[in-house]
Amino acid sequence: MSQFPDDGRILKPGSTIGILGGGQLGRMLALAGASLGLKSHIYCPEAGSPAFEVAATHTQAAYEDSAALEAFARSVDVVTYEFENVPGPTAAHLASFVPVRPGPQALAVSQDRLSEKDFLSGAGIALAGYAAIDSLADLNAALDRFGGQGVLKTRRFGYDGKGQAMIRDRATAADALAKLGGKDLVLEQLIPFTREVSVVAARGINGDIACYDITENHHEHHILKTSTVPASVTAATADKAREIARRVVDSLGYVGVTGVEMFVTGSGADEDLLVNEIAPRVHNSGHWTQDACLVSQFEQHMRAVAGWPLGNPARHSDVVMENLIGADAEGWAAVLAEPGARLHLYGKAEIRQGRKMGHVNRIRPKAGG
Repeated sequence: MSQFPDDGRILKPGSTIGILGGGQLGRMLALAGASLGLKSHIYCPEAGSPAFEVAATHTQAAYEDSAALEAFARSVDVVTYEFENVPGPTAAHLASFVPVRPGPQALAVSQDRLSEKDFLSGAGIALAGYAAIDSLADLNAALDRFGGQGVLKTRRFGYDGKGQAMIRDRATAADALAKLGGKDLVLEQLIPFTREVSVVAARGINGDIACYDITENHHEHHILKTSTVPASVTAATADKAREIARRVVDSLGYVGVTGVEMFVTGSGADEDLLVNEIAPRVHNSGHWTQDACLVSQFEQHMRAVAGWPLGNPARHSDVVMENLIGADAEGWAAVLAEPGARLHLYGKAEIRQGRKMGHVNRIRPKAGG
């Protein structure tokens, strides 16, 4: 439980929501908030951040700048964040002045892969085998348990394939351990999954929960490339995925939107799900909701952190979301000429390899009417 419990305040239109982080997620949150009459104040250390140009106010300062943080906290009615690697002390400092939603517990759990897995396991949620690794002896013992293979990951600050190494035989184990620093790691059992899926879920301050449809995700070079809805899974698997997401947000006492990433194993009647990780924020695999749902994940998050009723997450169209990565964004004109395509560009000044520059949602009539 937070040292500074949320006072349960419900905001009025015209209130200001502080957003930690000024990337594309912060940008889209600010835009969604503006459509509801909510102002956004972005706090981010990086100059020229994409969210700055669409927010009512922004502060460019370090996350460790206590004076700037206090001034920021006093200028807003509630604080949220667009990414999970906000320093823990930053969130705690802000929480002494103003509610932080989602709360510090969700941030602490998701920032450490081992803590996250322990939390999921304790909540009775199925996941791949895992082990804490702080030495070569730990790694060898875990490899014995997992058939000599696994994915070695840093406990903190890994995303889009960073901070991890695949181990397929003992010969590469020592090198992988050294590459990742030798300690504060976790080994995950290698799972022969059939597809990767996710569910974006929201929970309000009153405990109401809304789950979007299960999404099938395809990655290229460890970066999400496409998200397709509906996913190619059984109805039973889709229902189970939503129930898992509900259990996650309820167990955390969560407020806001989160993404729950899962592996599908088996097929047909033998399909099952294992949770991979949770992200305590709006999620890349939920961008399709901007154009295929009445209420997007971004509006849903702003509603939740404002203490407002959640919107209906029902989907009115089938959709494929494609990330525009690096030079993909140079094809913007062709995308605009596509029937049924909605282009979203993030306003980033420089195209770089592997950088998410925007996305496109390709809408189709919903199968079955």
